[in-house]
Amino acid sequence: MRQEIKISRDLVFGRGAQINPNNPFENRVKSTDIDEIWIDEELPTTRTRIVDTFPKTIVNKVISPDTGMEYSLNPYQGCEHGCVYCYARNTHTYWGYSSGIDFETTILAKKNAVELLEKKITSKKWKPHPIMLSGNTDCYQPVEKQLQLTRQLLEVFLKYKHPVGIVTKNTLILRDLDILKELNRYNLISVAISINTLDDKLRRKLEPRASSIHKRLDLIERLSSAGIPVTVLAAPIIPGLNDHDIFNLVKEVSSLGARRISHIVLRLNGDLPEIFSDWLDKSYPDRAKKVLNKVAEMHKGKLGSSVYGERMSGTGIIAEMIDQQFKMAKRLYQLDKPPFEYNTSVFDKDKSPQMKLF
Repeated sequence: MRQEIKISRDLVFGRGAQINPNNPFENRVKSTDIDEIWIDEELPTTRTRIVDTFPKTIVNKVISPDTGMEYSLNPYQGCEHGCVYCYARNTHTYWGYSSGIDFETTILAKKNAVELLEKKITSKKWKPHPIMLSGNTDCYQPVEKQLQLTRQLLEVFLKYKHPVGIVTKNTLILRDLDILKELNRYNLISVAISINTLDDKLRRKLEPRASSIHKRLDLIERLSSAGIPVTVLAAPIIPGLNDHDIFNLVKEVSSLGARRISHIVLRLNGDLPEIFSDWLDKSYPDRAKKVLNKVAEMHKGKLGSSVYGERMSGTGIIAEMIDQQFKMAKRLYQLDKPPFEYNTSVFDKDKSPQMKLF
């Protein structure tokens, strides 16, 4: 069992994770306890560090049948939003960092993402399939304002009229409304806005550096008013924290023009049980055990599941009650429209300078 590594005895505001679990791929055990840190180490701060990387590939084939996507693209690894429940935290260990505070303070920027995307979709073997931006980490997290990798990627999608989807919880996406509108002219774009509560006090603890609930609701309305198809992703639903407001959430996003809403229940795999439990003890000590017991009840006695078909929806009475509430609310507020159909017929690979040589 891994050692629990405390940053401090109090809640660290502005960050989701409160600890830095040990990286399982490293032999040396690190500590962030002020009385135990190595002489050559510094206590983690709220300052974010950007690391440039140059991967060999950028478009990922999605194997999971639960996600509803075939391909994903993530211009950034790690996410400054700091959502304490984020499943993507576990991937940060592959890069040599912790899934805790490192995940939200050390952001890896894939500087050759645009070049790799263009090379991929103009290759002879490629057939147009929707590619989802942010299958893992948010493509509009704060660093995007500076680096603009996502905007450049969208310009490539528009250049070749290639279908693309976006999942985000950051209003920075409005900066690129001009490109989104052009993509929408050809039915090439849909946007999923992640919002799982109307309580911004809860959001500030749960998703400390993501856009406020008020701004996200405004975002839904502005995108919908521009004619862009908007789905709301209510994820994760955490029994004992945000499951009491399902009807109000569905009603609100429906009134703002969203077409659909889907939900995912909380699951805690890898390092997440340690990270989330520590955060819960510090943020809501009065209900911490109750919340964890309810989460475990949705996953057959465990805090998480990796079983396709169950891991995102859960099983048992609590998961069924959540599912039924969403079904009733979607019917009541007319948020059960068919999934968006991407247009793949206008894809123009001949835009590529390489193809014009043949």
